Amino acid sequence: MRVLATGASGFLGRAVAAALVDAGHEVRTLQRRPSSVPGATDALGSVTDPAHVARAMDGIDGVVHLAAKVSLAGDPDDFRRVNVEGTRTMLDAAEHAGVTRFVQVSSPSVAHTGSSLAGVGAEPASPEHARGDYARTKAAAELLALERDSEAMHVLAVRPHIVWGPGDTQLIERVVERARRGRVPLLSGGRALIDTTYVDNAASAIVAALHRADVARGKAYVVTNGEPRPVADILAGICLAAGVPAPRWSIPAGLARAAGSAVERVWAIRPGSDEPPMTRFLAEQLSTAHWFDQRETRTALDWTPTVSIDEGLRRLAAHYA
Repeated sequence: MRVLATGASGFLGRAVAAALVDAGHEVRTLQRRPSSVPGATDALGSVTDPAHVARAMDGIDGVVHLAAKVSLAGDPDDFRRVNVEGTRTMLDAAEHAGVTRFVQVSSPSVAHTGSSLAGVGAEPASPEHARGDYARTKAAAELLALERDSEAMHVLAVRPHIVWGPGDTQLIERVVERARRGRVPLLSGGRALIDTTYVDNAASAIVAALHRADVARGKAYVVTNGEPRPVADILAGICLAAGVPAPRWSIPAGLARAAGSAVERVWAIRPGSDEPPMTRFLAEQLSTAHWFDQRETRTALDWTPTVSIDEGLRRLAAHYA
């Protein structure tokens, strides 16, 4: 297929574009800076610009839409402009160009309302109850995309959960840098059980979704390694791989949530240069269980992960070595 992938200058987007090339597709990427993906052709621009999107969409058979504003804080209008209106622009252009397959890359946070998600599937996206501007706008974007599913354009959503691996600056580098300074706490001992997804597995699942859009259409699917572990174990494994001290101090989850709410209020007035050290959403993510039943995902996408968490940590250690 001729495939357009957005957001290919990001960590997961670059991995997906490379996997599409490896699968034999003719790949065009759309983002604001070069993707540097061997074998892909860049179409520089923004998903919020209809002209840029229309040019990039010309002659395309399938779309993988990853571009999004991802942050724990920021102007709510920016989240809506990129995540919701950018998705709307992509869908409009895809329908006009005669695209037959559209994969919306979403997030399990669209269904996380602050309580545990234990052994569930893809719960309904809830823009009203999701935590934080990122999750709320991604929920709205997912619903918008699934509404466009039709006989002419098959649409499905994929929700990779906590994607990580070598070269990740969103999660891994922040954990490592803060752990090096002793600033990564465990919340209530880090006992909450969570799923994560090694980047190669997330990328292969998204490619599988494109291939299976005709039979898996109209629904959302959570993607994980299927190896839930306590937060403390995940953080310790990352720190060990990077050669920095693992978190050793713990604070009550309730205190962290209160502190996160206070930080959000301060950040709204005077934002810092990096991500806020804590938000209510982050506190909830670190202190509540979120692991998922993968049976429907693996059947619908005809996919299974190939890189275990332990193998992923070995690759991460090799990267830092």
